[in-house]
Amino acid sequence: MPNKTTQWNDSTAADVRTATHGVTETARTAATSMTDAAHDVAATVDGSRSTVAGGLDAAASALQDKAADLPGGETVRNVARATADRLGNSAEYVRAHDVKGMMADAESFVKTNPGPALAVAAAFGFILGLALSHD
Repeated sequence: MPNKTTQWNDSTAADVRTATHGVTETARTAATSMTDAAHDVAATVDGSRSTVAGGLDAAASALQDKAADLPGGETVRNVARATADRLGNSAEYVRAHDVKGMMADAESFVKTNPGPALAVAAAFGFILGLALSHD
């Protein structure tokens, strides 16, 4: 004849198994949802790369065209031309790399240059915070 302790232990073990199974399934579903969302975001970004690259090219071209007419002397014009060149290079980079490639490059940059990466992240966060607080 089973005693109350054995019955309670069996019942508790079954409850623990049921709860564990439920948590596992919930975690698996959440992980799948997050993976699907990440793939959707990557596909969206990849799909808009040509648009972004075109915008960068247009900005580079406009800056290059206006550089000669900028006031402030040759130094200002040289900075404008250099900025236009960087925008053009950025457009080529965006065209040539998919999201995975860009993320790998960003990760590599952060690992090899943690100080500047942290400074850029802080500046971006500050600017984003200002933009969002003024809405």
